[in-house]
Amino acid sequence: MPIDKHPSINVLGEPLQSCSTAPVTGFFRNGACDTCMADQGSHTVCVTLTAEFLAFSKYVGNDLSTPRPEFEFAGLKPGDRWCLCAARFLQAHDEGISPIVHLDSTHARALEIVPLDVLMENATGED
Repeated sequence: MPIDKHPSINVLGEPLQSCSTAPVTGFFRNGACDTCMADQGSHTVCVTLTAEFLAFSKYVGNDLSTPRPEFEFAGLKPGDRWCLCAARFLQAHDEGISPIVHLDSTHARALEIVPLDVLMENATGED
């Protein structure tokens, strides 16, 4: 059964831009924060990772920095861009340690979990 990808629209109502291909990110591992109904984690918020956020994520049980060769995952470092789960982003925001958001690369479905004003508050200003 094929997976139906949701339309590639960002939170600004424009075409979704790439988040990162180095490292390759996204639910579909296509470099974009595209999503579908099978994406239970809603990997829809494009961010630039910080050391503080990576430490927080590891502390709450999602270690993104340790390499996992068995999953072809090199581990992430500060400065990497990544399609983050919307709920994890909101949790980090509530703790005051949000990574930097790229609005043009954040999928519109993120708005089901994260209010637009929260995303904008944490945006780069480049979008």
